[in-house]
Amino acid sequence: MKQKERRTHLSMGTREKIAGYLFVAPLMIGLVILTLIPVVASLLLSFTHWNFVAGIGAIEFAGFDNFIRLFNDDVFMKSLVNNLYFILTVPITIGLALLIAILIDKHVYLKDTFKVIYFLPYISSVVAIAMVWQVLFHPSLGPVNNFLISIGIENPPKWLADIDFALPSLMMIQIWILLGYNIIIFIAGLQGIPKDLYEAADIDGANVWKKFYNITVPCISPTTFFLLVTGIIGTFKIFDLIQVLTQGGPANSTTVIVYELYDTAFNQLKTGYASSMALILFVICLIITGLQMLAQKKWVNY
Repeated sequence: MKQKERRTHLSMGTREKIAGYLFVAPLMIGLVILTLIPVVASLLLSFTHWNFVAGIGAIEFAGFDNFIRLFNDDVFMKSLVNNLYFILTVPITIGLALLIAILIDKHVYLKDTFKVIYFLPYISSVVAIAMVWQVLFHPSLGPVNNFLISIGIENPPKWLADIDFALPSLMMIQIWILLGYNIIIFIAGLQGIPKDLYEAADIDGANVWKKFYNITVPCISPTTFFLLVTGIIGTFKIFDLIQVLTQGGPANSTTVIVYELYDTAFNQLKTGYASSMALILFVICLIITGLQMLAQKKWVNY
């Protein structure tokens, strides 16, 4: 009887495992086909000269030629520099979001209404947002320049059409889009801070700045670290805003690595060269994230 019970028990355990594998299988198959295989293929193609229109038979091994060309390619280097400039949007967004989150959490009525208002740009269509800002930044008919002219500025910038102002304009729009998401995350972090800490600080006579520096900042450091890592990775993935507003112009002043990768692969039909850009982008993101993971041990409190 005991042996029969063991066999039954084992068969039940085996059935549960099979059922579990069947439930996970669709997700795993999708992950392998849609993510892992393309990643490996892109890695291999980065060492080739290939035009995907010509078919698999046209693949030619190129060694490290693509990577040598990349670092002598002025447009790619410009896109890399622009991506590094875009990283500045992350600390600015985090700083503004933290300030607004504290104000909403402690000093504002109708908190849920303000959360929705700030969060709307993040969940709205990027294309719609881009079109609105394109109208606002119109060089001659836009409300922004009309306001600047009305206060005495005779020659306001052309914003998205100006080589010097196009990239800062995109950075401002990006900050505006991401601000609401950062605010919501920070409010959640602030509400998780024990009130006892602030009460003890009040008893000790700590002022607002000391409470912020010694209680608020350390307690929300995991939240800040999360937003920092995801924000920096997000700046390297920006594409849709640039595609709609500037297409990398004027004079490549707003081109970034992902947009240059897209243009190289699908407009110039240089698939192998574009794959080498993707590999460089992956390595850059990996290095930056690794450095952040090492640095967080000194300032993030769990």
